[in-house]
Amino acid sequence: MKKIVIALGGNAIKQWNQKGSAEEQLENLGGSCSHMMKIIKRGYPMAITHGNGPQVGNLLIQQEEGAREVPPQPLDVCDAMTQGQIGYMIQQTLFNELKNAGINRDVVTLITQVLVDKEDPGFRNPTKPVGPFYSKIQKEKYEERRGHVFQKIEMKEERYRRVVPSPDPLRILEANVIKGLFESGVIVIASGGGGLPVILDDQRHLHGIEAVIDKDLAGEKLAESVGADLFMILTEVDQVYLNFERKEQRGLRTLRLEEAKKYLREGQFPAGSMGPKIEACIRFIEYGGEEAMITCLDCADDALEGRGGTRIIP
Repeated sequence: MKKIVIALGGNAIKQWNQKGSAEEQLENLGGSCSHMMKIIKRGYPMAITHGNGPQVGNLLIQQEEGAREVPPQPLDVCDAMTQGQIGYMIQQTLFNELKNAGINRDVVTLITQVLVDKEDPGFRNPTKPVGPFYSKIQKEKYEERRGHVFQKIEMKEERYRRVVPSPDPLRILEANVIKGLFESGVIVIASGGGGLPVILDDQRHLHGIEAVIDKDLAGEKLAESVGADLFMILTEVDQVYLNFERKEQRGLRTLRLEEAKKYLREGQFPAGSMGPKIEACIRFIEYGGEEAMITCLDCADDALEGRGGTRIIP
């Protein structure tokens, strides 16, 4: 049976127009996990990762607003909080789905550290959107009050999001533990939110560093760690498109490795959206993976049957 790693997009947990209450997120995950159950019922050994952009951004706001009462926590600690929070929600929801289906498989969430280079250029050029969407007036207020960096988001209305450093993941430090659990049949939720970014000092000691790693690039490292055959990125769109949202938009059912590299170089896939997903798929195929897929939650089962999504192959 082929081994699969699934990277859940932010819309699987929180919709962009929601406040992000626990009730909203659990309801969203109910739908997301019901789709994953279709894959689980096929018997695939599975590991799951997820994003945390909305959640960690909201948590940072809580840290800042409550700073007069309690000490604010740094971004890497907030990453850990959201990794536990979202992992708990997925783990509990999947447990209930498995019980209802009469399937006896364990689910576990593993707090995961991901090594990054302290000299990574991503620290000097923040690109990872976190937290809520802001109007231009709100953006300017936070720039003045907090010194935050913002990026314009391509939407029908003019909207902005805070951006934070996003270094490239080098390796998952708990890889051996994850692989052991995975090979024993446990559904492992790991590297959530891109993992907790850590660096090594001159004495080879670990230290957290303030950043949010891209979840798709970290998900690819997770796929390498467990020796996955398939790497599936579940996002908002049913497949990858060239000239996205233009008159000449064209869907891609299959992408050869060299085609994917070519289109990425040409700027077809923006850095803030599809770019990291394509890059993660390229890395997976170059690592030796059999196939990577990009599709939406509703299409995941069909994509595995070859009836939807975009397949990236050697």
